[in-house]
Amino acid sequence: MAVSVKDVAVAASVSVGTVSNVLNRPEKVAPETVARVQDAIVRLGFVRNDAARQLRAGRSRSIGLVVLDSANPFFAEVARGAEERAAAEGMSVLLGNSDQNPEREGAYLDLFREQRVNGVLLTPAELDATPVQRLADAGIPLVLVDGELPGQRVPSVAVDDTLGGHLAVAHLLSLGRRRIAFVGGPLSIRQVADRLEGARRALAEVPGATLEVIEQGALTVLAGRAAGEEIAHRSADARPDAVFCANDLLAVGVMQGAAIFGGIRVPDDMALIGYDDIDFAQATVVPLSSVRQPAREIGATAVDLLFEALAAPEEPPRQVRFRPELVVRASTAG
Repeated sequence: MAVSVKDVAVAASVSVGTVSNVLNRPEKVAPETVARVQDAIVRLGFVRNDAARQLRAGRSRSIGLVVLDSANPFFAEVARGAEERAAAEGMSVLLGNSDQNPEREGAYLDLFREQRVNGVLLTPAELDATPVQRLADAGIPLVLVDGELPGQRVPSVAVDDTLGGHLAVAHLLSLGRRRIAFVGGPLSIRQVADRLEGARRALAEVPGATLEVIEQGALTVLAGRAAGEEIAHRSADARPDAVFCANDLLAVGVMQGAAIFGGIRVPDDMALIGYDDIDFAQATVVPLSSVRQPAREIGATAVDLLFEALAAPEEPPRQVRFRPELVVRASTAG
């Protein structure tokens, strides 16, 4: 049977109220009494019931974080940045993986509401304001992470992905590549759509260049490998001479599929660039060019914006946008 506060009070010869004060407001209790209660806690193996305490307070000491893919190193770094910042304020982060599934995302949001989290950090699975409104109706502060929703007055932290897409394709075009393919998807994901828009803007600046969109159902290595295999099965004159992938995982897969199924050499036959600049990008067989975004700083900034919303909910929400950086390696530089 679990040890209760009453058991501790009896063992320490004090009232239940005194035990409560030792646990929550020890400065109000005489030092010798605090020592006696703490000794009883250790001897009996008492563990405080945080769930009950949070229920009385109306909020937990937790923050909910829902990302598109927790296995993606980019989102792992975002979560790490959020955890470090939250821990400095005595809070923890509860991580949910939507797997780009709106229904699964909704289930996590429902769970976080039930657990009375202090707020939610969300990378939306779709360009949809419904999750934002559901949390607002429940009185739970929300910060959008690595994304924005036009027309919504919600704090957000993101990277200028349109600029990032422009940087990637402008780099490919500067190398003389003219048959560009974009591998990414689903296009309902805001980041993917913005990176494609940036690619199109860069392409419009160079007469005679073409852009083919190879939409995939996921942002994974396997999805990239399927795209690479499809490209490899084409005739040489029907293949793109450069590929821009919506993230590094796709780019790694494209590199594998193109090499295994078609013997395509990167960058000689086909230049290749990804997005995110995860740690693994520089460790591939041909080190991968990429567009870097500050993942850990994004997570930490999202927590800062949440704390701002909690402290001053009447203030206009802030939108923070980082500038991406082109990182050139052997997959485009030769």
